[in-house]
Amino acid sequence: MAWAEAERGEDDESWDEAEALARACRIAEALLFASVQPLSAEELAKSVPANVPIERVLEELEQTYAMRGVTLKRVAGGFAFRTAPDLAYLLAPEAEPPRKLSRAALETLAIIAYHQPVTRAEIEEIRGVATAKGTLDILLEAGWVRLRGRRRSPGRPVTFGTTPGFLDHFGLDRIDDLPGLDELKGAGFIEGRLSKDLSVPIPDDDPDLRADEDPLGDLFSPLDGGDEAPHSADE
Repeated sequence: MAWAEAERGEDDESWDEAEALARACRIAEALLFASVQPLSAEELAKSVPANVPIERVLEELEQTYAMRGVTLKRVAGGFAFRTAPDLAYLLAPEAEPPRKLSRAALETLAIIAYHQPVTRAEIEEIRGVATAKGTLDILLEAGWVRLRGRRRSPGRPVTFGTTPGFLDHFGLDRIDDLPGLDELKGAGFIEGRLSKDLSVPIPDDDPDLRADEDPLGDLFSPLDGGDEAPHSADE
């Protein structure tokens, strides 16, 4: 009799754990479907039962949706449901037309992504040409670039960095998922013989201000101060 009661107790405990996991998965599933932005594990953990590890919940959801029309993806440091890659063509007619960027905007975005925090003057130095204000405005309006702070240098120019929206749009979980030099060469973006000093920096989008950055302060003051340069028709 004692053995039977012990066995029943263990079964009840297992059933309770399974029920808690199922409920936690339903809660996380609902939150992820309702959110317009990726949610971090920490954000999801606040709503699921405390006795269920969020890692187990996410693993369960990833397995459940692995072969469905939508899958759970890690993007922008969080999790989100995305259309299965092999079915994306079905939604193409319904999707918004992709934002078309000029070559100048693409180059500027790449420089900001790899060299952040970076000022407009530093962008121009790397590109070798002046950058029109409209180029940066387009990237800011798209939500892919943000104003970080002000450089501790004459004119206190604004520094730029990327946003979680940039990671989400380009399907990246972290900024260091961007391709390195070998990957760029393998993809054909860099051809010919390379100079010995050519390197691709390891990108870092840490939101904390660096030692040479100050808070933005008054946004209505001139953004680039003495950092302004003549504009050229680079768009």
